[in-house]
Amino acid sequence: MSNAASTRTYSAGVKEYRQTYWEPHYQVKDTDLLACFKITPQPGVAREEAAAAVAAESSTGTWTTVWTDLLTDLDYYKGRAYRIENVPGDASCFFAFIAYPIDLFEEGSIVNVLTSLVGNVFGFKAIRALRLEDIRFPLAYVKTCGGPPHGIQVERDIMDKYGRPLLGCTIKPKLGLSAKNYGRAVYECLRGGLDFTKDDENVNSQPFMRWRQRFDFVAEAIHKAQAETGEKKGHYLNVTAPTPEDMYRRAEYAKSLGMPIIMHDFLTAGFCANTGLANWCRNNGVLLHIHRAMHAVVDRDRHHGIHFRVLAKCLRLSGGDHLHSGTVVGKLEGDRQATLGWISLMRDKFVEENRARGIFFDQDFGSMPGMFPVASGGIHVWHIPALVSIFGDDSVMQFGGGTLGHPWGNAAGAAANRVALEACVEARNQGRQVEREGRDILTAAARHSPELKAAMETWKEIRFEFDTVDKLDVAPA
Repeated sequence: MSNAASTRTYSAGVKEYRQTYWEPHYQVKDTDLLACFKITPQPGVAREEAAAAVAAESSTGTWTTVWTDLLTDLDYYKGRAYRIENVPGDASCFFAFIAYPIDLFEEGSIVNVLTSLVGNVFGFKAIRALRLEDIRFPLAYVKTCGGPPHGIQVERDIMDKYGRPLLGCTIKPKLGLSAKNYGRAVYECLRGGLDFTKDDENVNSQPFMRWRQRFDFVAEAIHKAQAETGEKKGHYLNVTAPTPEDMYRRAEYAKSLGMPIIMHDFLTAGFCANTGLANWCRNNGVLLHIHRAMHAVVDRDRHHGIHFRVLAKCLRLSGGDHLHSGTVVGKLEGDRQATLGWISLMRDKFVEENRARGIFFDQDFGSMPGMFPVASGGIHVWHIPALVSIFGDDSVMQFGGGTLGHPWGNAAGAAANRVALEACVEARNQGRQVEREGRDILTAAARHSPELKAAMETWKEIRFEFDTVDKLDVAPA
């Protein structure tokens, strides 16, 4: 067959999808799983054809009619493209809304949902680029998922911390420290006033610091810091491992040491491993911190991949008590309105559609508890007023260099973080505009804290003011 004949045959197949999978008058059901895709079609492919092709390839369709379609109720099981919208300011693509019957998906399996929605269809030739912008999980499906092992309120009770955001620190340098020196760094941060310290995402069990020795020295540091401060402390011990068996072995050992929280890299390890670990944490009374390593590989391109709001929803259903969310003001990508949107998706029981924050659907989480958004990436004391305003109390402010880079050492850096946070929370509780008055609030607090004064002087010129790559697709006001 010639190339021209092959092209005509394939084009006819795409048009055939339109007849079966494009239903602009379809009445969405409460039990439907809804998805919004941003589609960039190939030249010459009509919008309705491209939308129908995505609906088909992500549900029951293939490139031609097959006789086995007659052996099932195809009209019941197929996905349906039911609406198309323009993307504000971008004529190269469009939004397509697709409804899927809930029976297409295994109960409680985020693995299965994503395998269907972002599977082979993302390599479909009729589509130049494809991005999954949002999912509406029906409440009937949400109730089949375990969700956060414990959630915000239970974690506050376990850690005995109320009325303010929690404070953390990622130990640096992230690679190269011996286990004993690593434990020393943890101790200094915790005794200085932080609630948590953290393994970085790529700290697993390398030759310079095997996991068991790190766990031992960290546990010693936590017990010592708790005894000296009278406060509950924790460290996110990263149990991410080459195999599930190794992961559970590390989690069990952390529990045996009396550690309150462990950590997992949910994307690099996979949703199967993550859901299993979340179930283990729920059954064993251990909190679960989630790092999002690899997320920007799939969510930063505006035309192709998966938006972070989808990853955040999927993680909440898969299970995690914390999730890194960016900071808006730090070194990592993050639009303010988009960040506020996915903070709501992490914490709230019901989230309304809000296009100004990038949320395409109402989302009901029912009785599922929320999880702490973690503001992490290039933050320091000058950012705390903005972080209090953006994230509120139910959040974790996760420093790194903003604690460990203090000229007087880790404990002084931690003390500066704690004083700055408590000053901002007190000012907010008094009714002050913390973000607007942040300089005055911090300056007043620094009169009684030489550690905070030194931190403010150290980082007064450090800013990360770059253009946001992944801007929200909203019409200009």
